[in-house]
Amino acid sequence: MNITVSFRQMEGTEAVKRHAHDKIAKLQKFLRQAMKAQVTLSLEGKEHVAEVSLSAGATRIRGSERSEDMYASIDLVVDKLESQLRSVKGANVAKKRGGMKAGEFATAAAESGPNSAPRSRRSQPSS
Repeated sequence: MNITVSFRQMEGTEAVKRHAHDKIAKLQKFLRQAMKAQVTLSLEGKEHVAEVSLSAGATRIRGSERSEDMYASIDLVVDKLESQLRSVKGANVAKKRGGMKAGEFATAAAESGPNSAPRSRRSQPSS
């Protein structure tokens, strides 16, 4: 895991750097390969901006957030990246398992009626 924190147009403190590093490091649990993250913390006018570019294997994710507080910006961008990683991980798991997406399952359930359960892709005979 390689996390680089850089500051633009502001003096960076060790506490902010440690906070960003700790928050980004928690995202590793969603990835199978070691991640590399580039965190850029900057000040634009009165807004604190946190930009994160994360890569692990073929997965590339980027997020940016701005707020009145640098710690809040870091927390917001980590929440955004976590949401993106959950989405990517869920899509990958569904592809590997051959499962139906929630929308497909709901459509199949509505078409088949209330008494019969829809069949998944695996249980359907192949053509």
